[in-house]
Amino acid sequence: MYTPEQEQRLTRLTETLLKNLSAPHDAEEAGQYIALLREVIPYHDWRYYVRSEAVISDADYDRLFTALRQLEERYPQFQDPDSPTQRVARTLTKEFPTVSHLVPMLSLENSYDAGDLRAWHQRVRELTQTDLIPYCVEPKLDGASISLIYENDRLVRGATRGDGIEGEDITPNVRVLRSLPLRAPLTAHGIQRMEIRGEVIIPKEAFLRLNEKRLAAGEVPFANARNAASGGLRQQDARLVADRQMEAIVYHISYAVDASGNDLLARSLNSHSGNILLLHRLGFKTPHGHLRCFSDIEEVIAYCQQAEQHRENYPYEIDGLVIKVDTIGLQERCGATSHHPRWAMAYKFAARQAITTLLRVEFQVGRTGTITPVAKLEPVALSGVTVSSISLFNEDFIREKDLRIGDRVVIERAGDVIPYVVQAVTGARTGQEKPVVFPKHCPSCQALLHKTADEANWRCVNARCPAQLAERLRHFASKDAMDIAGMGPATVEEFLQAGLLHRISDMYRLDPEAIRQLPGWRDKSVSNLIAALEASKNQPLHRLLYGLGIRYVGETTAKKLAEQVTDLREFTRWTPEQFQQIEDIGPKVAASLYDFFQQKENQEELDELARLGVAVSRRQTEKPAGPLSGKTFLFTGTLTMKRKEAEELVEKLGGTILSSVTTKLNYLVVGENPGSKLEKARKLQTVQILTEKEFGELVGKS
Repeated sequence: MYTPEQEQRLTRLTETLLKNLSAPHDAEEAGQYIALLREVIPYHDWRYYVRSEAVISDADYDRLFTALRQLEERYPQFQDPDSPTQRVARTLTKEFPTVSHLVPMLSLENSYDAGDLRAWHQRVRELTQTDLIPYCVEPKLDGASISLIYENDRLVRGATRGDGIEGEDITPNVRVLRSLPLRAPLTAHGIQRMEIRGEVIIPKEAFLRLNEKRLAAGEVPFANARNAASGGLRQQDARLVADRQMEAIVYHISYAVDASGNDLLARSLNSHSGNILLLHRLGFKTPHGHLRCFSDIEEVIAYCQQAEQHRENYPYEIDGLVIKVDTIGLQERCGATSHHPRWAMAYKFAARQAITTLLRVEFQVGRTGTITPVAKLEPVALSGVTVSSISLFNEDFIREKDLRIGDRVVIERAGDVIPYVVQAVTGARTGQEKPVVFPKHCPSCQALLHKTADEANWRCVNARCPAQLAERLRHFASKDAMDIAGMGPATVEEFLQAGLLHRISDMYRLDPEAIRQLPGWRDKSVSNLIAALEASKNQPLHRLLYGLGIRYVGETTAKKLAEQVTDLREFTRWTPEQFQQIEDIGPKVAASLYDFFQQKENQEELDELARLGVAVSRRQTEKPAGPLSGKTFLFTGTLTMKRKEAEELVEKLGGTILSSVTTKLNYLVVGENPGSKLEKARKLQTVQILTEKEFGELVGKS
């Protein structure tokens, strides 16, 4: 970011200012002081937070910072939002609004050995139609992902990853991170607008100091640096963010255009490694010091294996390496799935292990009747978290591992995330260990368990099993299914104990007077629950289908199924072959769907839900005729009104909300900082683009 000449000048200027911090005589002189202080303080932030090479003491830095703050308070006409003193917001952020990323933040596909990397390399060769593939390798940071937008050299937005499409706007908090420049000379490189990806981490030494400080204050220490960073980013008071000692390391340019809107990733910014070096020169903290480039996959594999042996030498936690195709043009040829880019692969390091004692095994009943054995362990610290319970999957897993009650067992966190039992330490056995006895009957209802020849799991097939019912009811009311506010797990359990629920349809027969007799329920809470139940009756068909808890049917499959019929009861007449004709539905899922819709009890339940007013037919959920009937809308950018309110207004007037820009879209409503949807809409030339004001005029809210 700074040339040697600039560094020398700023160092000399710093010495001069430190010798002469007396109060200026007038406003003109104050303005000159302020300009100089605003020049040297960011330089020292860069030296300390990016280069990790401070050239002045903390006390001298504080003197410069205090002088600037006092001058700005005395001469408010010189206040500037980009001043170093304005990194910290002065007010609480009560909520973080949702914003759209310019480009989706996808996950990474994982590999764990050389074979996985060679197979991925072969896929890349096939996709790019070339053998000359340059790769670069960088650390896989173990922190909290962020997306940053810079416009006209200024940081204008910071957001969490969220669901990859939308995240939370945490701009006040990212401004606190001194490793991020509030201004960067992007326009000098022809960049008018840029979206950058990065990771917020807490260095190992800083994390140790942070926990020491919490212990000294009588507070519970953080389990790991990743969680501490993630929680720190979402502090409602930005002034508290700095207490976490977090740093932002940026590692990817996802979007860059010039003043004319031309895509620079297809032109000047045409290599990943070159972009990392550019970001470093612009003043960002990047992994450039650990970035390695190779032209052969075997060199990549050798480097990954070597780096794994030295993972502890990194100043921050990493759980692997990321290998990327270096050339942007080849990345575009590879493309991406809805989940991950095909041009990148994560090489995960071997999980860390610990040894503890298997105290007992408990058997849990899932909503589809699957019996899952769960190991209860003597609590042990593993990779920064305390582990006391681990799934043992099924009876076959227990037998293959020869696990016994009282065994000393080796556990690890697969991918540094999911706890997993590796093996029993048979050499430590004393003879007092006892075999794990898998039950023959359901732990909840005592019904005889069943297992088919092609499955590893024992299941309870009793449709009236209390444990299954509880799980089904919780799932049906969950946010991703029918989204019934107030019907959480505790409420479901309470109503079950009170005998108010025996099946899903009972939710819509709940008697308000009966609920009021339960402890803690008042008129307001009862009326809110009844209103939430009433509102849920009009959920789209795919939510109801997902909420029914059919085995193997997730949200995506439910949406595909709901598109095939106008009434869910039509599925009672389908054959397994018809189900298999739907994209991504194979024999196992088709058989599960067929079995579900052939069961008389499920058919009766759908009829009962329909009788109670729950929309099991598309006709029941069709939009009412209105001034926007037949029109489709999509919103992008930050609006003055809440996104959800705007969408509900469109639907109230008969319109439909789409999830992406397609030829079926009629109107794209654009707020501040619009994302890539705007570019796509312009290219289609069939979409009418509206400002929020124009949208207000269209719906009569101007």
